[in-house]
Amino acid sequence: MRRIIIVLLVVVAAGVAAWRLGVGKSAETVSYRLVEVTQGDLLSVVAATGNLQPVTTVQVGTQVSGIIDEVLVDFNDYVKAGQVIALIDKTLLNSAVSSSRAQLERAVAEERHAAREYERLSQLHDEKMISDSEFNTAQYNVDVSRASVKAAKVDLERAERNLGYATITAPIDGIVVQRSIDPGQTVQASFSAPQLFQIAGDLTAMQILVSVDESDIGQIKVGQPVKFTVQAYPDDNFSGTVRQVRLQSVTQENVVNYIAVVDVPNADQRLLPGMTASVEFIVDQVKDVLQVANAALRYRPDQATMTPIIERKRAEMQAKGGPGGAGAGAGADSARAGAGGRPEGQASGAGGMGAAGAANPHAAGGAAGGLPANRGMLWFTDADGKLDVMFVRTGITDGTSTEIRGREIEAGLQVIAGVTTSATPAAAASSPFQQQQQTRSGPPRPSGF
Repeated sequence: MRRIIIVLLVVVAAGVAAWRLGVGKSAETVSYRLVEVTQGDLLSVVAATGNLQPVTTVQVGTQVSGIIDEVLVDFNDYVKAGQVIALIDKTLLNSAVSSSRAQLERAVAEERHAAREYERLSQLHDEKMISDSEFNTAQYNVDVSRASVKAAKVDLERAERNLGYATITAPIDGIVVQRSIDPGQTVQASFSAPQLFQIAGDLTAMQILVSVDESDIGQIKVGQPVKFTVQAYPDDNFSGTVRQVRLQSVTQENVVNYIAVVDVPNADQRLLPGMTASVEFIVDQVKDVLQVANAALRYRPDQATMTPIIERKRAEMQAKGGPGGAGAGAGADSARAGAGGRPEGQASGAGGMGAAGAANPHAAGGAAGGLPANRGMLWFTDADGKLDVMFVRTGITDGTSTEIRGREIEAGLQVIAGVTTSATPAAAASSPFQQQQQTRSGPPRPSGF
């Protein structure tokens, strides 16, 4: 009897231990998220935003004050250089001209009087009948009267010029994009010329002033191709060319930017002044190349899984004596160092829309773990469902996909970009003493049974 009790206690203890080890654990089902290696064109770009503007824009103002008598053009009207577009009331300006003309006539009369007086006193001075002082005074009066005539002529010319300014004309051929006045409005030009109109030149050629971050401005060159979109036509792509990179910097909230001027053809005049353009400067481009999503180049399995696979891959490549052995060796060193275990989805490198070297998603991990900046690893499952790896050379990136090259790579290949883990409760996670109650099936039994 005692032996039976001991056996029962051992069985119970084993069951409890097994139950405790199984509590909270679950059977994990791991599936891979796959992406396909594709073939096509790839662009490396720098992204920025800017505003469309006419190449030539003139603000039309006035140099005289007065009441707007007549406005002859409106928004969107086409005008020719020299065309009258507005008139300012000329009543006071005509009065100023008349006053200046009268002042000139008076100055001329005084000059004539002074000249005649000078001639008379000159004869008397020759006959020693007046003193030198009186003769000098007469000569002074002549000089002063002549200067007064010149000043009066200048005043008259100024008054006539101001009268001409009352007629506002278009300085260039173009279209009126802004009108700031209405008939009867008073304009005051005492301190600065008020803006009456804004006239844009030929709208068949426009420009974009693009604000580029200082980290990317070194990649922007004159003559570089550009593509952009505007919100008015989200499905259409427009193109342009960099005309100028301005040296003056603009600092906003401690961020330094530079202005790049992009020439844009606008023959159909669909692009309007002021539109916001999402611009992409084409830094580099390749055609008909193999490419893969950056997430596949970032993916790394756990260290325990990765190390033996890379060691085997290195041995195979060294046995074949082909190129890439150095890359495989570097990958193995990376696995042994534990540097390759970056979780999928954690970005490395710049990750932006810059040049290929700065934006390769695996560049930072490669530098830290032993792979060169232009190398990467792609993980896949073979025909037997076992995990395997291939080493590739990387090229430019557009921030989403990266150019890849390698002897084993071909379009349509499925590679791993991440993992999806689902947990299901294990049968062993329950108490062994609850097995009969848990496995009972059918409807619930009524109380009392």
